[in-house]
Amino acid sequence: MTGAPPSPPQADRAARLGALRRSPAWHGLLLAGFSLATALILSVSDQATRGPITDRATQDLLDSLAQVIPADMHSNDLVADMQQVTDPTEGDVPVYVARAGGVVTGVAFVLTGYGYSGAIRVLIGMAPDGTLLGVRVLSHSETPGLGDKIEVRKSDWINDFAGRALTDPGPEGWKVKKDGGVFDQFSGATITPRAVVGTVQRGLALFARHRATLLGSPVESEAK
Repeated sequence: MTGAPPSPPQADRAARLGALRRSPAWHGLLLAGFSLATALILSVSDQATRGPITDRATQDLLDSLAQVIPADMHSNDLVADMQQVTDPTEGDVPVYVARAGGVVTGVAFVLTGYGYSGAIRVLIGMAPDGTLLGVRVLSHSETPGLGDKIEVRKSDWINDFAGRALTDPGPEGWKVKKDGGVFDQFSGATITPRAVVGTVQRGLALFARHRATLLGSPVESEAK
């Protein structure tokens, strides 16, 4: 036997439901529900990953700082002792201050230059006497195999900055050799090293402008 035909109320409800499913309002409700579910999933994922991402970024920063300010030069927490200088040229710049026995033994900060493919973030470590302790590129988008030679893991080019100062090699020397300076350029990628050299020179000038303030900065969280 076949089932009995739906009663009039059931048929009416089925007709209304069918009409609703064919209406733009139904599709709008489905889209709204899907969007809400997606937003909830993204929110939960963001909350779950935010902590680990922050921890990883902090560890990466500490690892980079250790390359421009050796651990045996300080006894404090560089990140905890970060302070900010306001510069008329560079704006607000976070500065990581290294101390041993309450005396400033070095500082490090990040400036941004612009190469062939975009921003290049450069970490600069300075000794109190104004010489460079070290320089590292934190991030860039330069061409692999050409501009990426600014990375210490790709070449030792970046190590040529260590020990130099604002007057060594002097204003005209702070350029790549193609421009009359002392720093090597890369074959087919002059713009990239030119950007890094210029950024490091800016960092030296920044330190010179704020040297007295930074060297006289008070002890904040000396490690026990």
